[in-house]
Amino acid sequence: MAENKFQLQVITPEEIFYDESVERVIFRTSTGDVAVLKDHIPLTTSLRSGIITIFSGRNNQYGVIHQGFAEIRPDKVTILTDAAEWPEEIDLERAKKAKEIAEEALKKQGEKPGANITVAKMSLTRALARIEMVEYHNKMVK
Repeated sequence: MAENKFQLQVITPEEIFYDESVERVIFRTSTGDVAVLKDHIPLTTSLRSGIITIFSGRNNQYGVIHQGFAEIRPDKVTILTDAAEWPEEIDLERAKKAKEIAEEALKKQGEKPGANITVAKMSLTRALARIEMVEYHNKMVK
């Protein structure tokens, strides 16, 4: 079975979040979700915040990654991301509060010229990805 595996590295500015041999990985890019198996064609793509699903035999793992880039090669996938989290590291109440704050900032954008809409959109995207991850994890655990 090892011949069907490839190396997956997920790297943040703070740590090597994940570095193992896997059978498959699914993550969100700027053009949609991508599933990678060994011998995938070479590709470099930008990331969007979303769930990363890692298949490594019987132990599948789920996490959330945020903006960054992925380099896909036939025998290795390297993901460079601003942040990566396992579901148990996410504070759901904090994520919900961040979502509310970002939505309020976007709502007020029209009233307040010069508001930083890009930061608010990024905050909202991160909060939604975190909430989605926790809800998905809770559903899988039940």
